[in-house]
Amino acid sequence: MGPPRPFAVVLVLALAGPAAGCHHDGTPTARASAAALVAQVPLAGPGFPPDAATAKARLAALKVERGRNWQTYEREKFGRYWSDATDAVGGRNGCDTRDDVLRRDLTELREGDRNRCVVLSGVLLDPYTGKRLPYTYRRASQIQTDHVVALGAAWRAGAYAWTPQRRLEYANDLDVLLAVDKRTNQDKGSRTADKWRPPRRAFRCEYARRYTGIKAKYGLSVTEPEKRALQEMLALCPQ
Repeated sequence: MGPPRPFAVVLVLALAGPAAGCHHDGTPTARASAAALVAQVPLAGPGFPPDAATAKARLAALKVERGRNWQTYEREKFGRYWSDATDAVGGRNGCDTRDDVLRRDLTELREGDRNRCVVLSGVLLDPYTGKRLPYTYRRASQIQTDHVVALGAAWRAGAYAWTPQRRLEYANDLDVLLAVDKRTNQDKGSRTADKWRPPRRAFRCEYARRYTGIKAKYGLSVTEPEKRALQEMLALCPQ
């Protein structure tokens, strides 16, 4: 991995360097080996996001309680940098987490010839708004990475008790992350499901499925208002 780069709860997906956080050297054998590693590591966990019925069952089983320790939250407690050195989904494939998100979420994708981690160009069909957002390597982008259940929200729901490595894993888990519209994501901030919903109504079912799947995967609690909001969004899912 290249020199570490800081990330926030929300991070602009732009201006990656030539190596874009990968370990690969320039020899043909090394490039072939690196490409094979990149290709073989899944960018989504098995069965994620859960279907609506599974999400409803998992939501019913979540612990319900008020958020705790909100005053002790610090973003750096989830790690100061994107990290490939975790066992989270997408980990240990030699690519920067943000590059993995781009490769998974963009369409019309064009990857680097020498470095398969690097996304040279593509288009994001933003799930939150439905906007079509172009991406070009080394140009400012309107695309950001969102932790669907924000780091601060995860902290209040139980992550305050985790080890630093567990929090680093959460922050870099591709199941937790989505590439989304910058302005909409800034509006969302660290708000929970009872305080923010995707403007695009057609995505609210999947949003609730993802949100609930993350909470269940990491054993995070929900508040009563949060649970009701997720139930309402899951009710929008096709029967």
